[in-house]
Amino acid sequence: MKTCFLFPGQGAQFPGMGRDFYETSQLVRELFELASDSAKVDLKRMIFEGSDEELKQTRNTQLSMALVEAAAALCAREHGIVPQAAAGFSVGEWPALAEAGVISNADMFRLVAERGRLMDEAGRRSGGSTMSAVLFLAPDAIEAAIATAGLKQVWVANYNSPTQSVISGTEADVAAAEEALKAAGAKRVVRLKVSGAFHSPIMAYARDGFAEAVGDVAFADPKLELFSNVSGKRITSGAEAKKFAVEQIVSPVRWIEEEKAILESGVSLCLEIGPGTVLSGLWKAVAGSIPCQACGTLDQIAAISL
Repeated sequence: MKTCFLFPGQGAQFPGMGRDFYETSQLVRELFELASDSAKVDLKRMIFEGSDEELKQTRNTQLSMALVEAAAALCAREHGIVPQAAAGFSVGEWPALAEAGVISNADMFRLVAERGRLMDEAGRRSGGSTMSAVLFLAPDAIEAAIATAGLKQVWVANYNSPTQSVISGTEADVAAAEEALKAAGAKRVVRLKVSGAFHSPIMAYARDGFAEAVGDVAFADPKLELFSNVSGKRITSGAEAKKFAVEQIVSPVRWIEEEKAILESGVSLCLEIGPGTVLSGLWKAVAGSIPCQACGTLDQIAAISL
C-alpha cells in the first residue's frame, strides 16, 4: 500500500495538542527539546500550558504546528506506518520537507521560527491586510469576479477545493471583494482571524527576508515523493525544494492540483498527520475514491497500525 502523509496548516492548532505523543514517546520528548533549542523557545510550555491567544500568534502557531506534526509522524513510524510520499499545506510543507529528508529537523524548526516571525512582521508592516474564505463558488468564478470589480490588491491565496477558496489582500480590497463575490453567487464569505495577507504579494517583505535565512542551508534531494504548494506538482530536487520554500510565502497554495498529482502518483492511502481533519475533508472533495484518515492522536495512529 502506497501511503502519503499530509501535514495540515495554520488554523488547526489548539492548546495541549500532541500531549499524548509527548507522554508516551521518548523520541518525541527529545524532538521537543531539539525544537526548543533550535528555535530558542520553550515549546513544551507554550503548547501544553500556554493560552489559546498565545498559540494563535503567527510566530507561535507555525512553530508549534510544525513540531506537533513532526511528533505525530515520528509516532506513526514508531507504530510501523512508513510513508512513500509526503505533502503539506502552507506551513505543513515544512514537516513534509523534513519527513522526505530534504532538511534536518533542527534546520526545519529554526527556519519555521524565522518564517513565522517574518510573516508576522510583514502583516504589521502592510498597514492592514487580511484573508477571507469563500464557500461554494468555483475558483475561476472568484478570479473573474475580482477582475470584473477592478480590484488590484486582492488575490486567491488558497485553492482548497472546487467549492472552497481563500482570498488575501488589503483590508479595503478584501472587503470590496467579499461583496463582489456574494453578488457573484458565493453562499458564504467568512473573514479569517489572521495577522496578514498570507500567500500574496503583500508578504514580499517576509519572502525577501526568508530568502536570506535559507541561503546557506543545504536542501537535499527528496528521499520520498514530495509535492509542492507552489507548482501543485512533485518536487524533483533539493534545489527546487529550496526555491519553492521561499516563493511559497507569496504564492497561492495550489492544493487542488497537488491532490490530483498525489492521486495520479498511485497513492492508495493518505494520512492527515497533525491536529484536526481539515485536509481529510478537502481530500474527499477532490479525490474521495482514495481514503484519507486523520492521524492527530496516538489512538488514531494505533488504530491505523493494527
